[in-house]
Amino acid sequence: MLRQRWWMLLLLVTPALPLLAAEAAPGRGLKEIPDPELSLMRGRYTVGGNNVAWFGVTMLSQWQAGNGATLQGALSLGMDFRSGGAPKLTFQPSVHVTPADAPLPDTSGRRIDSSGLANASGLVQSVQIAGDGNAARNATTLTVRNGDVPALTADGAHSATAQQSGASASAVLDGNQARLTLQVDGQGLVQQWIRNGSVGQGIALAGDGQIASNQLRLELVRSAMGGNLPLSQNVAQAIALNRGMGPGQ
Repeated sequence: MLRQRWWMLLLLVTPALPLLAAEAAPGRGLKEIPDPELSLMRGRYTVGGNNVAWFGVTMLSQWQAGNGATLQGALSLGMDFRSGGAPKLTFQPSVHVTPADAPLPDTSGRRIDSSGLANASGLVQSVQIAGDGNAARNATTLTVRNGDVPALTADGAHSATAQQSGASASAVLDGNQARLTLQVDGQGLVQQWIRNGSVGQGIALAGDGQIASNQLRLELVRSAMGGNLPLSQNVAQAIALNRGMGPGQ
């Protein structure tokens, strides 16, 4: 609850409404706006001079298909706000596919439609399963702290892809969105994304005996120095709409 409250206090969606409001009678000090009222606000301000210095996103996805094929993907996205103005971005993608000799199970007659997730806003976690003996898990963690900014070195690549025997993995930074995707033809889709107004995780399994997991790690580093530096609107708007982020689904 403490982390969630700090997250709501520190996120900046649009610079509109302050977190702290004066009571009706002048001279009676400040009070914290209650959660029901806070959830309706479009803007957030930092409190007590604690400004956002750095914001990082790490996505990890793993999938073991029913025939033994394995897919792995990861990406790290960092936003450094210490210099003011536009944040300095770092991006590190990594993907790997290990094929299997055994044939994939037949999924004819099964259908999973995840297209509606493209219209979802805020923090999204989705699991869709049409087969038997599957295991799926989405997990999200948020860390808010003071201290040093992590040292991330961008490798210059904005994408990484791997494909073998009908299985593919990709990690892409494209304009205002980053996405991590694992896919096996006819078996389903495992994905994570951060885009305009949405951060999410989705697992859709049509085959049998599959194991899939998504991990999303968010880290926000505060600094008491410097000006009031907002997060990018795409990231902040997505998370600020969330009111009950749990450890997993």
